[in-house]
Amino acid sequence: MEEKIFLFLPNLIGYARIILAGAAFYYMPTNHLLCGGLYILSQLLDAFDGYAARYLNQCTKFGAILDMLTDRCCTVCLMVVLAKFYENYYLIFQFLIALDITSHWFHMYCSLLKGSTSHKKIDLSGNPLLRLYYTSRPVLFCMCAGNEFFFAMLYLLHFEEGPTIYYGSASIGLWKLIAWISLPVCILKQLISVIHLITASQNIANVDLAERNADKKN
Repeated sequence: MEEKIFLFLPNLIGYARIILAGAAFYYMPTNHLLCGGLYILSQLLDAFDGYAARYLNQCTKFGAILDMLTDRCCTVCLMVVLAKFYENYYLIFQFLIALDITSHWFHMYCSLLKGSTSHKKIDLSGNPLLRLYYTSRPVLFCMCAGNEFFFAMLYLLHFEEGPTIYYGSASIGLWKLIAWISLPVCILKQLISVIHLITASQNIANVDLAERNADKKN
């Protein structure tokens, strides 16, 4: 009996993520708390589709591409809004959008050139930071979650600082607290994206060089 790739559980979770993200963007202008909750839930489900794929032996190229494109589209859509909310920083958001798209596209293309079934399977002899990023599930989850939490908190902070957290005689809004905690993670995630871009570019150039040398020998 032919397997139905589109109905594999990890891909169904991927479709659910898209629906949740779509609902989040629908409520973005009218209900910031509902929007924030739906967006964060969509991003957190990213951890479960990968786990389901490995546990059920349902890892597919379609699922890997669906997962990556969902991540990229969601993050870019949110950053477009943030560039409008924080107009003094729009160039930074534009740079982050460009970095996010180009680094992951180069990395995905490089993975496909090497015959990998997933962009998360990398050469373990490569960059040590990327090796840690992709071989440690807790590190990968914390980095991706921290990055998304930072941008989600920036969205919520446009409307309010959140429930007040008291410490001694001082206080801080919950959304602002989470933003400050996740900021270093977000910065490190951007550094990883730069390494992605450089490493993938070098690997693709090496493939070009190998092909050109092979052509010369023929």
